[in-house]
Amino acid sequence: MNVFRSLKSRNFKLFFYGQSISLVGTWMQKTAVSWLVYQLTGSAVLLGVVGFVSLIPSLILSPYAGSLVDRHNRYRILVITQIVSMIQAGALAAIIYFGFNNILFIIGLSLVQGIVNAFDVTCRQSLMVEMVNDKDDLPNAIALNSSMANFARIAGPAVAGIILSTFGTDICFLGNFLSYIPVLICLFMMRLPVQIITKSTKSIWVELEEGFRYVAGDKELSSMIMMIGVSSLFVIPFNTLMPIFAKDIFNGDAKTFSWFESAAGLGSIISAIYLANLKNSSTMIKLTTIAGAVMGGSLLFLAYAPQLPIALLFMGLSGVGMMAQSSAINTYIQTHAVPEMRGRAISYYVMAYQGLIPVGSLLIGWVAHLIGPRPAVLIEGMIGLTATGIFAYYKSRQAAVKTI
Repeated sequence: MNVFRSLKSRNFKLFFYGQSISLVGTWMQKTAVSWLVYQLTGSAVLLGVVGFVSLIPSLILSPYAGSLVDRHNRYRILVITQIVSMIQAGALAAIIYFGFNNILFIIGLSLVQGIVNAFDVTCRQSLMVEMVNDKDDLPNAIALNSSMANFARIAGPAVAGIILSTFGTDICFLGNFLSYIPVLICLFMMRLPVQIITKSTKSIWVELEEGFRYVAGDKELSSMIMMIGVSSLFVIPFNTLMPIFAKDIFNGDAKTFSWFESAAGLGSIISAIYLANLKNSSTMIKLTTIAGAVMGGSLLFLAYAPQLPIALLFMGLSGVGMMAQSSAINTYIQTHAVPEMRGRAISYYVMAYQGLIPVGSLLIGWVAHLIGPRPAVLIEGMIGLTATGIFAYYKSRQAAVKTI
C-alpha cells in the first residue's frame, strides 16, 4: 500500500515497530501520572506544574541538543536516551509500588524525563533522514511516525484506564518500563550507514549562534516555527485540563479521562493517515493554515459541550487539527533545512513545539483556577483562530511579493 511505502526501508521499519510498543507504554505512564497527581492533590495548578517540568527542558536545552546532535553520532545518542528513559520509568514504578506517593518525587522524575526528551526528540527527528533509503519517502515516514505516536495515544490511555481501575497505577508504570525492551532490541538490530563526523573546530556556542542566525534568516522556516510556538503556548495546553473535564464536569473516573486522550489520538491518527498519502511536501503551508483553523474552532465547541459524547467528538477534531499542524510544520522543516543545519533547525521546532507547552500548561492551569476550565478552553480556541488568521494573512502577503 502507498501509505506504508517508507516501511520498505529496513532501518525505519525496525524503528517503527520498536517505537510502536514503547510509545504505548509512554502514554500509559502519562495518563497514570496525570490521574495520580489530580487524585492526590485535586489541584489544576499542580497538574500544570507536572506538565511544566516534563517539557520545560525542551525550551531550555533543545538548541544545545541540536548542536550536540549535529556534532556526534545520532544513533549512539538515541540508544543512550532510550536506556536512561527506561531507568526513569523503572524508578517511577518502584516509588509507587513501595508507597512513596509523594508529589515531589513524581515532579522530580518528570523533570528527569523532560531533560532526556530534549535530546531524544531532536535526535530521533534528525535521524529520520538516515533511516529512509528513498528520500522521496521522507514525508511519508514522518507521517507514519506521527501515526504510530497517535495510535499509541489511543491505545495507551485506553489500556491505562483499564489497568488503573483494575490493578493500580504502579502496574501502568511497570508496563512502561518493560516497553523499552523491544525498542532497544530493534535499535541494536538496525544497520545505519556509518556517519562520518568531521570534528568541528568551533565551540558549541558558536554553532548555537549559527543555528539561530540560519533559522531567523529564513522567513519561511521562522514563520512556521513561530506558528507552532504560538499554538504550543496558547492552544495545545488545553489538554492539561482534561482530567478536570472528565472528573468534575462530566462526573467520570479514570476510564472517562482515558476516553478524552483516546478521542484526541483517534483524530490525530485519521489526520496522520491523510498526511501519509501525500506525494510531496509542497502543500504543507496551506495544510498548516487549515489545521490551525480546525484546532481552534473545535476548542470553541469543546469548551461548552453540554454532554460527554459531544465533548469527545470535538476532542477528536482538536486532535485532527493538532496532528496536522505539527506534522506539516515538522515535514516542512525537515525537507527545507540544509543538511548541515538540520539538527539545529529541528531543535528550534522542538523548542517551540514541546518547550512552550509547559509554560502554556502553567498558564492554563492558573487561568482555569481563576475563571474555571470551560472559559479557559474557550479563550485558547479564540487565540488559536486569531493566530491562524494572522499566519494566513502573512503568507498571502509573502506570496504576493514573490509574484511581483
